[in-house]
Amino acid sequence: MQIKPGNVVVLTGASGGIGVHFVRAFARLGTRLVLAAYPGNDLQALRSEIEKEGCDSVDMICDLRDNQQRVKLIETALDRFGRVDVLVNNAGVEYTSFFHELTEAQIAEVLAVNLESPMMLARLVLPTMLAQKRGHIVNIASLAGKSGPAFQESYAATKAGLIAFTASLRSTYRTEGPSASAIVPGFVEAGIYSRLKAKTGVSAPALLGVSPPEAVVNAVLRAIECDSPELIINPMPVRPLLAFTALFPRAGEWITEKIGANNFFRKAIQQDKTTPK
Repeated sequence: MQIKPGNVVVLTGASGGIGVHFVRAFARLGTRLVLAAYPGNDLQALRSEIEKEGCDSVDMICDLRDNQQRVKLIETALDRFGRVDVLVNNAGVEYTSFFHELTEAQIAEVLAVNLESPMMLARLVLPTMLAQKRGHIVNIASLAGKSGPAFQESYAATKAGLIAFTASLRSTYRTEGPSASAIVPGFVEAGIYSRLKAKTGVSAPALLGVSPPEAVVNAVLRAIECDSPELIINPMPVRPLLAFTALFPRAGEWITEKIGANNFFRKAIQQDKTTPK
């Protein structure tokens, strides 16, 4: 699907981390934007910034744990612009912890924001996209959903679910007009990784590397225009490792441990527990 000026893009997690980069990229393309974030810090300032450049937009503080607010978000887009051409499910929540130390509320929050919300928002925009016979849903997943790193059970489960959900969407609507793509970044110098690094002083494993946010933005635009099923973004090649792990799970576990992803999160927990609050 070619992105054209005037297309309507709904973006969650708009004012945090990599979301800001998505907003500016879509604004430069002349799209009309519906910006959602929670709690919405800097959301109005971001909207003012792009509107000065001529971008027609609306912003909404939207708690994606609440289904009524999800419904309101899509209703706002349709009331204001009459259509939705692209939905980018970017918002995400992560807790680095021993799984048994998480509260039920924390686990429920990760499930609601990372998986339930993208599914429900997709359900809400699909009737409009089917009527238009065009549209694209972009789900921002993670390599955690492919590799299952330590201390990331809830997050990894939601991202794996998001990848599978995207594949099923593509199969169901293959001939109907709408499509979907899963974007699968590793560590990105924005958002969750940046906050974790700033809080603990721990950097990503050198063997995995860190991608700039622009690489993820470019992948999203490419996925929409090329109708890509899935794009992995990482400075080091990881597809061979993922394929090897699928064939030899036990050996794959050993390699994953040696690469250092598990140790990164382990150090983050240790550093967090020793840092004065």
